[in-house]
Amino acid sequence: MLKHWLDDANYTVVFTGAGMSTESGLPDFRSSNQGLWNNLDPSRIASTDALNQNVHAFTEFYRQRVLGVKTYEPHKGHYILADWEKQGKIKSIITQNVDGFHQEAGSEQVAELHGTLQTLHCQTCQKKYSSEAYVDKEYHCVCGGILRPSIVLFGETFPQQAFQQALRETQACDLFLVLGSSLSVTPANQFPLIAKENGAKLVIINREETSLDRYADFVVHKRNIGDILKELDS
Repeated sequence: MLKHWLDDANYTVVFTGAGMSTESGLPDFRSSNQGLWNNLDPSRIASTDALNQNVHAFTEFYRQRVLGVKTYEPHKGHYILADWEKQGKIKSIITQNVDGFHQEAGSEQVAELHGTLQTLHCQTCQKKYSSEAYVDKEYHCVCGGILRPSIVLFGETFPQQAFQQALRETQACDLFLVLGSSLSVTPANQFPLIAKENGAKLVIINREETSLDRYADFVVHKRNIGDILKELDS
């Protein structure tokens, strides 16, 4: 049934969350056994307060995250989605992930709701840098300002350009495909509901149940996203 929906849809939008990244090996933030926040208080490490008041802990934490992203790579599911975009089978991707794996796999129409770890920028003058600066333990801009990852920190709002792009795509689609998101983070979890309210079919593929499953037209649990996409691609 899902394959038929995908083939018949005129405008499919894909929404990806942490489950898409964990299949590449990256740890997520909230899993019970290896979540990154298990032994850390995010408000103390990954926040605007930490950036302003605890720079050493902030930069060391995010250097480890940058190194972690560089340790892994996109999996087959990322490449299938990129290929589908080239074929016109999907129009765009909305992602909560900050690893940049969609673009690395070849996807071009990607709205990054939480930003990306692939680039840094100066907190003072906004000059952009490659994340390689953190790898090399370079934490300061030529202007003297602190370099920070181009992601949304605790205490910040979504980047408006990405949010508006995601909203436009959501309102335009007739099939909204959720891959690997618990749909527990607001306001990102409103996009599936907006799609549904605009008449789109809603499909949720996530290892565990979500609070929005009851609104979905089709739900899959306890399966690898990459395996499902490969089946749909056959």
